[in-house]
Formats: sequence, C-alpha cells, structure tokens
Amino acid sequence: MKPIKTEADHAAALREIERLWGAEESTPDGDRLDVLSTLVEAYEEAHFPIDMPDPIEAIKFRLEQRGEGKNALVGVIGSRTRVYEVLRRDRALSLAMIRRLNKRFRIPAEVLIRPVRMRKKKQAA
Repeated sequence: MKPIKTEADHAAALREIERLWGAEESTPDGDRLDVLSTLVEAYEEAHFPIDMPDPIEAIKFRLEQRGEGKNALVGVIGSRTRVYEVLRRDRALSLAMIRRLNKRFRIPAEVLIRPVRMRKKKQAA
C-alpha cells in the first residue's frame, strides 16, 4: 500500500476498494479497506474540493427537504417582509438570523456566514 499521488493511483485505489467492499472488520481485507478509504478521501479532498453552497440556496434547499414553504422562515428571519428581502438578496443575513436558522433548521453556521451574493440595484434614470 502506498500514498495516492496521481490519477492512476486514485483509479487503482478505487478498483481495490470495490474489490474489498463488504470485507469484515478487523480482518486483513477489512483493515486494507479502511486504510484505502482514508487515503482516497484525503486525495479527493485535496484534488476535488467541494465549495460550500450559497447561504440563500442552502436555506431554500433545507425548506424543500422539510417540505416547508417560505412562511416557515417568518419569526426565524423576521417578518414576512424581512424574509422576502433576504430571499431576494436585498438584505444580508444578520448574526441573529444566522443563529436562529442554525438552531431551527440545522443549517451549518459555516454555510450561513458566507457572504451572500446580493442582488444588483437598478439605477434611476
């Protein structure tokens, strides 16, 4: 077993994991599977990072997952008007909103504290 440094190493490790899949724990094959899985995970995190989602998209996704509408945010973000301002990207999330969203909807704080891509204001003629 060796570190995964190239795409070829990665592909070979994935093939070996597939072969070992289902191996019993605390056996030589099971231990090999655990080590290979850890190596592949480290390689993939370094070479294929996944960016965290936009906070507003994360909120919408969580509502969809729970089968709830925007009204579920009233009282968590603020009034109905405040909810629509945030979802339209006219207003940024405050620290209090982030705390309540994290507590009520279990959206990770590290996702919610990211800068929100604000909507561009139309200029008057």
